[in-house]
Amino acid sequence: MARTQIQPQPTAFQGTSKRERILRAAVDVFARSGYFNAKVSEIAKAAGVADGTIYLYFDGKEDLLVTIFREHTRNYLQSLEQQLADISRPEERIRVAIRHHLETLGRDRALAVVSQVELRHSLKFMGLFSQMEVADYLGMIRKIVEHGQAEGVFRRNLHPTLVAKSVFGILDEMVTSWILSEKEHALADQADAIADLILTGLL
Repeated sequence: MARTQIQPQPTAFQGTSKRERILRAAVDVFARSGYFNAKVSEIAKAAGVADGTIYLYFDGKEDLLVTIFREHTRNYLQSLEQQLADISRPEERIRVAIRHHLETLGRDRALAVVSQVELRHSLKFMGLFSQMEVADYLGMIRKIVEHGQAEGVFRRNLHPTLVAKSVFGILDEMVTSWILSEKEHALADQADAIADLILTGLL
């Protein structure tokens, strides 16, 4: 008897307001159809609103994509800060950051597709986000590394920004591989192994 795979339920933009429904619909439509092929009318239908309602909240597809990424990143960073608030050991903070990254995107495959694939079709989007939201994320990892170095836990001959970019790069590749893989597995199952690999280089 084949085992039934239980798909995690999407977690981003789950409010009942029209704005939240439109954002959720945009995530799902962009992931399914691709940003460039998606139509505003398709998003409106998925959200259960009239086409014109979209423009009461957003300027169009580009505004929707930008809003999805920015609000997701803001919520992501806020929740990560909350998880790190009561953790002082640098090694554990790294582990929490890694698991949080994988769990967040692993719970919402459509959001992962939009974040990993659709946003990267445009140098304009990539340049815009790398200067702001991604920089904030790298800043959080960099501070964890700097704290660990100041405590004498992490090697001091490593550049914190380089470490932060390396951590992001590894996690980024793991999420992309997960999206492309036909195998069903929880993305966060790999969190401890990745943390062990990274900490081997830091300690």
